Amino acid sequence: MNIKDLTVLERASLLSGQSMWDSRGVKRAGIHSFVLSDGPHGLRRQMGSGDNLGIGKSKPATCFPTAGTVANSWDPELAKTMGQALGEEAKSLGVNMVLGPGMNIKRNPLCGRNFEYYSEDPQVAGHMAAGLIEGIQSQGVAATPKHFALNSQELRRQASNSIVDERTMRELYLTAFEIAIRQAHPWALMTSYNMVNGTYANENKHLLKDILREEWGFNGLVVSDWGGSNSAVAAAANGSSLEMPEAGFDSMRQIVAAVRTGELSEDDLNARAAEVAQLASLTYDPNMDREGLLSEEQIRKHHAVARHIAEESAVLLRNENTCLPLAPGTKIALVGDMADTPRFQGSGSSKVNAAKDESLLELLQSGQSNELDVVAYAQGYKRNGEQDQSLIDEAVRAADNAEVIVACLGLDESSESEGLDRSQMNLPQAQIDLLTALKATGKPIVIILVAGSPVSTDWIENCEALLYIGLAGQASASASLALLTGKTNPSGHLAETWPIAYEDCPSSNWYPETERDAVYKEGPFVGYRYYISANVPERFPFGFGLSYSHFTYSKLSVDEHCASFTVTNDSNVDGATVAQLYVSAPKGGVLRPTRELKGFKKIQLKAHESQEVRITFDQYTFRHWDTNSNSWQTESGQWTIMVGSDARTIELQSPLDLKGSIEAKPADPALGHYLTAQVKAVTEDELAALFGHPVVRQGTISVFGDNDPISSWKDSKSGLARFVASFLTKHEAKQEAKTGSPDLNTLFVLNMPPRAMAKMTNGMISSQMVDAIVRIPNGHAWKGIGGFITGFFRNASANRRTRKELNHE
Repeated sequence: MNIKDLTVLERASLLSGQSMWDSRGVKRAGIHSFVLSDGPHGLRRQMGSGDNLGIGKSKPATCFPTAGTVANSWDPELAKTMGQALGEEAKSLGVNMVLGPGMNIKRNPLCGRNFEYYSEDPQVAGHMAAGLIEGIQSQGVAATPKHFALNSQELRRQASNSIVDERTMRELYLTAFEIAIRQAHPWALMTSYNMVNGTYANENKHLLKDILREEWGFNGLVVSDWGGSNSAVAAAANGSSLEMPEAGFDSMRQIVAAVRTGELSEDDLNARAAEVAQLASLTYDPNMDREGLLSEEQIRKHHAVARHIAEESAVLLRNENTCLPLAPGTKIALVGDMADTPRFQGSGSSKVNAAKDESLLELLQSGQSNELDVVAYAQGYKRNGEQDQSLIDEAVRAADNAEVIVACLGLDESSESEGLDRSQMNLPQAQIDLLTALKATGKPIVIILVAGSPVSTDWIENCEALLYIGLAGQASASASLALLTGKTNPSGHLAETWPIAYEDCPSSNWYPETERDAVYKEGPFVGYRYYISANVPERFPFGFGLSYSHFTYSKLSVDEHCASFTVTNDSNVDGATVAQLYVSAPKGGVLRPTRELKGFKKIQLKAHESQEVRITFDQYTFRHWDTNSNSWQTESGQWTIMVGSDARTIELQSPLDLKGSIEAKPADPALGHYLTAQVKAVTEDELAALFGHPVVRQGTISVFGDNDPISSWKDSKSGLARFVASFLTKHEAKQEAKTGSPDLNTLFVLNMPPRAMAKMTNGMISSQMVDAIVRIPNGHAWKGIGGFITGFFRNASANRRTRKELNHE
């Protein structure tokens, strides 16, 4: 049956979910409902009605390393292997559509979801995401890159407006999505909660129609984040196919009415309905069991896959006096609560019910590594950061008979989570005090660091070796053991810069934005693009990673098509490294960072082996977005091609005279401080020069709307509204103090604008009822309550009529 043969209501019904995790189908047309599930690093297939924040119970599944950790492998083929396993598990668990990978650019190290995102650089993020997408979809399951676009903070995430200039948006924040979409052809894509330059991402014509569909040729399904649809009509008109979760019949009625009045063209409705039907067809498997579970063989096999990925993704950040690998028979004192109770993933919607778990203490005590002699274990610190000197004293005593101390340190579960941003970059003081006391023993210290994103390392001189394992998934303990003993040679390289202090970050003065408008004032100077251009030293540069091997680079040859060079492992140990290609634009041209990554390759080399490496230039290598012509252009002139072992360490370089599409033209002097990347000194006039117009921000809210978050009600003239905001804030703080973990449901409500109520309640709350709710913070509590009650009965009656019409009763 053709889509056009369905009634307008049936077509409209396809554009919103049937439940928390199911789409709607149309039986008479053979359009099947499909199951969506969180799963960037492991399936979170919830049982029962489910929720969107990881609170409810879910089926056991393999917990792989998070994106922020996998990115450190710089190996898209490894990501593809992980994707294949995810796709296979999705089929077994009754899932048609995996909501991942997360691939937003890491603008600031404090973003609460950085562990779910790959990198500060679009080349790494784009190619790693493409690998995962290809792997997932090879199993007949849809992948869903997210969150499109400019999702950079959790605070006010459903009521935030990301304001960014066109060049920065396209060159930095959208290029990763472009790479993944052009290369891997995902069947779906998820929009972000926030607005982009004043329009919600899920109904943003410039993003969804102009760029995604017309420029990049994407013809798949676009789905909203859960509760992230503002207007169902505007979404359908501007390229978004499906609002989730169960928006109910009110959205359907709005779409039908818009078609009748001409506000929404029937062609747009047909296109969106066809996209939903296409996804249902692509992923339909009559043999799929929606109640299925993983087999024991899958659990065993995928645990080994997770371990291999964790081993390849770990980054050796320090290794003084060749402390690692530990020699066979080394007597060690194992210290740290995380050695006994491991932390290997973040909190929120991506949290996986791991099918298998292990701890470093358990593995060592069970003799699974007979190479190391564990003479003692001590907890060392309380996980919640509470000071306890007795635990430190116990750890010091544990080191008495050891030759080396292995300390597992890191951030706890409440530090990195969807729904809230980190408050600072430091490790808990209790852990730093522990490290200081251990240093006084005079024993060499090896730190295994657990964190999903950078931490301050002022304490680094107190350890001989620092192995950053990240959030490495359920097999993190056995992977750590293999790395400590040299069974696996560390080969990870950082996919984001580690600053010396948070204050060094380019956006530290204005992140996170507490009001509606988050202005990306730093422009293109994010991550290494800032540190190198502004000559600000970092603790560990982007792309940095040590090895038990040593590599040299030679014989660089460059032409207009590619760069080729030789990498040699001139040590006695087999190993791998990451060759990184950077380019610098001609001097005297448009505003650009000093250098930008444009290609990379992971190279495996036997001891004393050499290999010629070739990195081909592509459409992304030399281009910039020309705001005068609204097109991609390449400047003519002498470019510099560089090969580095990290962004700061350039091993080889060569000039390249390039004939581009335009002649180099000096940057506008009105950019002022941007010309030297001194973004913290930028004036409003210089910001206007970057944008091409003055940047206008929302003023003080005098009248609350349906898109102002409930947290903003604290400033309402209504005592009832202020009470609601205050009660929720105090309740969240009380729950976090009690449990040690953030109350994600309460945080979700605080950050939620009232209009999301109509999108998250399966039609129980209509847009008319939302309008009534908004009267309350505007000082009309009784009118609001009365209108809500009246709207409830009207909506219930309308829903009964719509249900009958949809079911042809």
